[in-house]
Amino acid sequence: MEYTSGATSWQKALRRAVVALLPRRRRQRRRGWSIGVPLIAAAAGLLFTTTATTAGGTALREDRRPQLTQLIEDRREQVAASERRAAQLRDEVEDETAALAHSDGPIKEQQDRAAGSRQSAGFTALTGSGVTVELNDAPGRPDQGMPDGATNDDLVVHQQDVQAVVNALWAGGAEAMSIMNVRVLATSAVRCVGNTLLLHGRVYSPPFKIVAIGDPAALQQALAASEGVKMFKGAVDDYQLGYRETVSTVTVPAFEDSTALRSATVPR
Repeated sequence: MEYTSGATSWQKALRRAVVALLPRRRRQRRRGWSIGVPLIAAAAGLLFTTTATTAGGTALREDRRPQLTQLIEDRREQVAASERRAAQLRDEVEDETAALAHSDGPIKEQQDRAAGSRQSAGFTALTGSGVTVELNDAPGRPDQGMPDGATNDDLVVHQQDVQAVVNALWAGGAEAMSIMNVRVLATSAVRCVGNTLLLHGRVYSPPFKIVAIGDPAALQQALAASEGVKMFKGAVDDYQLGYRETVSTVTVPAFEDSTALRSATVPR
């Protein structure tokens, strides 16, 4: 019994010694994908949830230009309907005023006074000799490129270009003027948004046509002397913008929009 127990102890000791001498296996490291895959899956889930919330049941990649075009067209129709309604109401007011003038002396007096100022104020159409000026953007090139050294701003008509023509025509003694067939008054303001013209709440695209009634020779001389017009003509030569100046018998329409003033001061 003692021999057997000793042998067993010796065998165990030998086995432990052998095991100690053998190279130990390295623990296998957790591969990167085992950690990265859950993170990527979590990020993808968050992205899908955010996209679904943002879309609100609509397609984010859907082309909405047709919707925008329809919205613009709807607003134009609403504006046109409002303008027709406003014109109808103005006619009704004038009819009522004319009816009262037959029996009310003060109203008759003020009506006659207003009638005498309508032409100078721009509320009657005028026809006569004059000058027409058209300004236009540079035409697009077949290769979609631009002239050497030019930028997009060099190829379009700007607010200052239209104002230069308008100011020159007034300086040349214009009796009446219109832009895009809209009568220009003392309260008219020329504004440009991009390459479009904003006048009395309406938006116009080039070419921009300015018509002025007056002595054609004096109007053309004023245009030739204007520094702003000279600069635009220089751009015409460099970048092929459009400038056309013609003399003929022209008609300037009456002003038909609202004439309400937001502020005024009494001259002293």
